[in-house]
Amino acid sequence: MQRFKDKVALVTGAGSGIGKASAQRIAAEGGAVFCVDLQGEALDNTVSEIVSAGGVAAGRVCDISRVDDVEAAIAECVEKFGSLYALINMAGMLRFDDTERLQQADWDRVIAVNLTGTMMLCRAALPHLLNTRGSIVNAASTAALSGLPSGAAYSASKGGVLAMTRSIAIEYGKRGVRANCVCPGDIKTGMTRGIDYPDNMDFDLIPRIMSLTGPLGPEVVAGVIAMLASEDGIHVTGEDIRVDGGTLS
Repeated sequence: MQRFKDKVALVTGAGSGIGKASAQRIAAEGGAVFCVDLQGEALDNTVSEIVSAGGVAAGRVCDISRVDDVEAAIAECVEKFGSLYALINMAGMLRFDDTERLQQADWDRVIAVNLTGTMMLCRAALPHLLNTRGSIVNAASTAALSGLPSGAAYSASKGGVLAMTRSIAIEYGKRGVRANCVCPGDIKTGMTRGIDYPDNMDFDLIPRIMSLTGPLGPEVVAGVIAMLASEDGIHVTGEDIRVDGGTLS
């Protein structure tokens, strides 16, 4: 398939996990991909792998919690490739805390990255997406739909992303821009490995967030993202698509 031929996508979190898998999938389907990540070495590896495979890619180190970084990344993408058709917001962070011990600084950081950063990227990209009648795909989570033990900050941030995405979908739908969320469950990524749980974490609650068949790799989410971002998803907007192996079924 060449669903992204002559189209440009900006992918955040492209250095690893779902972001990297999405960048690779879109590039393999003919798209030019502007990769964004906070980790420079990981970002360079993604760009190099795409180019080595015959794809088109460039990258920029970006802290999405900083508005000036976000605006510079969008501007550089459009300057380099001439347009922007798809914004794929996969950058994020996950942490677990006892709610009664959750520090405001930790809360603020999770919200700044997962929610505010995603919003600022949407805001900066929308003028260009209006020109191309393009698409936004944001990373929500099953935590936006069901309780995540010791995950108040993460759940709040992802619930906010889901509500924000639906608002954008309604506001811009008649003008040709679509906006959707993916809600991954237990996907094997760097973000979900080596998690620092609270000392008194109730691990009896963990099965609530596990899939029926065990976690799969980020490529299973990337396939859904590619559909939503492409013209195959032309009549889909304001939706949240679970990719959770039946966790919430």
